[in-house]
Amino acid sequence: MRIPRCFIDQPLQTGEEIALDERAHRHVVQVLRLRVGAPLILFNGEGGEYAVTLTQAERRASRVHIDEHRPRDTRPALRVTLLQGIAKGDRMDYSLQKATELGVSRIQPLVARRSVTHDDPKRMQKRLDHWRGVIISACEQSGRTDIPKLLPPLPLSQWLDEQPGREAQEVASWSLVLDPEATSGLGDLAASRDQPRAVTLLIGPEGGLEEGEIAQARHCGLSPVRLGPRVLRTETAGVAALAIIQSLWGDMG
Repeated sequence: MRIPRCFIDQPLQTGEEIALDERAHRHVVQVLRLRVGAPLILFNGEGGEYAVTLTQAERRASRVHIDEHRPRDTRPALRVTLLQGIAKGDRMDYSLQKATELGVSRIQPLVARRSVTHDDPKRMQKRLDHWRGVIISACEQSGRTDIPKLLPPLPLSQWLDEQPGREAQEVASWSLVLDPEATSGLGDLAASRDQPRAVTLLIGPEGGLEEGEIAQARHCGLSPVRLGPRVLRTETAGVAALAIIQSLWGDMG
């Protein structure tokens, strides 16, 4: 039987007994219905994971004893930043979940012209909190011990304006934009360039990026790439592109 894993946002020290926070408590006691004596794995994103034992499992509170630190390292070999055009509901959740499983290091949500968003800062903050929960759950499920950094949403045009420009970008850091009209694919890049140390990947929302947005991205130094002869949904495109990138240059060889 697989031992449940939980993220907890606090320092962890072998030999201590701590109270689980509200999120971990709810998952362990109310969802999984674990009882005193059950083994758990905790991680806080600061390196490795901890084997713990549930010592209290009551309706409103639970505690664990931290038995052992395990120096497990799942940090991705390739630094990948995903620039994801904000999509609706479940599609955005799916994109973030799979990107986490596929080893992205940073996620930058972007408001493109075809993104469906609300101007209310409170609603956007609520979405950001929800997305962080999706990412944490994906780390728990996939065995990651690090948490990808989720950045505050920005307009795509602003993000592009803040880039250093084509001539100032590192040779070992590739910036790519998915474009169904591009003439080259990821395999073509692999054959023509040295292996990158980092990759930045821009994916549009539902309906894709507009022609002017792709032109601006190219002007700012992002190389256009395509994923075959078919147009993929935004959530499919992310999974496909990230899997190829990790297979070519990352840790999924």
